[in-house]
Amino acid sequence: MVMRRQQASGASDPRGKGAPVGGQEPPPAPQARFLRACRRLPVDRTPIWLMRQAGRYMKEYRALRERHKLLEIIQTPELSCQVTLQPIEAFDLDAAIIFADILPPLGCLGLKVGFHAGEGPAIANPIRAAADVRRLPREPLVDVYAPTLQAIELTKREIGSLPLIGFSGAPFTLGCCAVEGETSRDFLVARELMFRRPEVWHELMDHLTELVARYLLDQVRSGADALQLFDTWAGILSPSAYRTYALPYVRRVISRVSQTGCPLLYFSATMGGREGLVAETGADVVGVDWRVDLGVAWTRLGSAVAVQGNLDPAVMLADWPEVQRQVEGVLKSAGGRRGHIFNLGHGVLPATEPDTVRRLADYVHGFALEQAAERW
Repeated sequence: MVMRRQQASGASDPRGKGAPVGGQEPPPAPQARFLRACRRLPVDRTPIWLMRQAGRYMKEYRALRERHKLLEIIQTPELSCQVTLQPIEAFDLDAAIIFADILPPLGCLGLKVGFHAGEGPAIANPIRAAADVRRLPREPLVDVYAPTLQAIELTKREIGSLPLIGFSGAPFTLGCCAVEGETSRDFLVARELMFRRPEVWHELMDHLTELVARYLLDQVRSGADALQLFDTWAGILSPSAYRTYALPYVRRVISRVSQTGCPLLYFSATMGGREGLVAETGADVVGVDWRVDLGVAWTRLGSAVAVQGNLDPAVMLADWPEVQRQVEGVLKSAGGRRGHIFNLGHGVLPATEPDTVRRLADYVHGFALEQAAERW
């Protein structure tokens, strides 16, 4: 089943590296539908993948979690690979995304990350002062994320030319968690440090930027075909604060990693109205959540980027006719433009029925772009 899908989604040269090096001829354009859309090249169908497409809504994943804790799965390459493949084997998706989490790489800086049942992630030694930042190692302890790199290698051997997405938390989002010690709706502890001691915040961001850039570069070396930066919490910032405390570090990461030719996707929830700032990140693809019309967001972002999104994940809990109506609305907002990658505006919810995911993927693929444009 995986082989059937990798043939449908593309063949050779899945990454389609961009700029020529040393005067050499540029490589051929990527053939995989998802990677072509990342580069705003023509595609036969709108590609689709889903954030959190491997997870608790699938019985196969729940069965595995009955035997293994989350961190154990992430730290065991064979298990991470197995979970990554579960939705690929079940649904007609155009990309896989490696099963991992944004927080464990913080262990590269000596932070103690744990996951507690029913309470979410927690950091036992959060950063709260300048002295805590000074104690961080100058060089990230990259062995901490070695299992994820091995999982990427294993997965690529399994899926062949089907694109594999690697990912990391963005520096600001990782910084929020590193200071707060846990996830939060407002991250008041982190924001207080940021505003009261900006020099401490910027020093922490320097460490995290180096960590994130190295982590993503290592994922490319291990076989990742595209990379997503999750800046989940950047939406809590005002536009001016985003420009000062988050944007420069995203740009540094993307500038370094983009030299590989690997497409960079950037996602932040609740960023509606600030698309102009997000366009300055340099990302190839910008994820849009469901709080803003996709066409409006695209106009604000400009034609130089591809756009990913943006179905409300809660719609997936409805009966199929309503799901279909909402999906048509997203496709209509995209207007048949090159560079639209269908996705949810956030991750798949645990209560989602797998059959809805299956029907969604088939339905999106059922619209040839010229037919969609003619219909609307």
